[in-house]
Amino acid sequence: MTAGFDAPGGPAPASVPGDPLPLFPLRTVLFPGGLLPLKIFEARYMDMVTGCLRSGRPFGVVCLTQGAEAGADNGGTLFESTGTLARIDDVDGQQAGILLLRCTGTQRFRLVDTPVRERSGLWTGRAELLPDDEPVAPPPASKPVVDALTEAASRLASEGIEVMTAPLRFDDAGWVANRWCELLPMKLAARQALMALEDPLQRLQVVQELLQEHKAV
Repeated sequence: MTAGFDAPGGPAPASVPGDPLPLFPLRTVLFPGGLLPLKIFEARYMDMVTGCLRSGRPFGVVCLTQGAEAGADNGGTLFESTGTLARIDDVDGQQAGILLLRCTGTQRFRLVDTPVRERSGLWTGRAELLPDDEPVAPPPASKPVVDALTEAASRLASEGIEVMTAPLRFDDAGWVANRWCELLPMKLAARQALMALEDPLQRLQVVQELLQEHKAV
């Protein structure tokens, strides 16, 4: 896995209840409040979903930096140490051998030691929860960014495309920044860095600069 498993100093942060946390390495970055549809067919993830549904616990989504999402590991899997908990909201198991999930990103976490690959192939790890973004209004200078997101959300909804989950919080800088991070074309490493950025106003500022570069605002 990538470097960064040393726990920081200071007061002990909250650990994820019921550690170790089951991990799902994906070539995507899940943000708090983000929508994540998944198609599950591997036995290790079928078992993971069953366990999460029985216990009411989330699983952790981590960005895959090396290796394949599905299939044998062969010792070549690498993923980020900071990820986001995924809550399972809906499960469709009508197709034999396949589960269709609708998940929502909740709270960010950081792995605090080297993850373990279980005999089933499932990765697990001990994790600490990271603070939620402080609710803060977007600054006046970011009004074009908020207006553009409002327009994009309305347009996508009119086309029947669901990319944002309710409630829509256009008055929250972190939420606005997160939704733009999901919509803007950018490399996974850049998206990961923005997800891990603790200051929501700074994240929004980076997004605004990207939108200005693309002449979108």
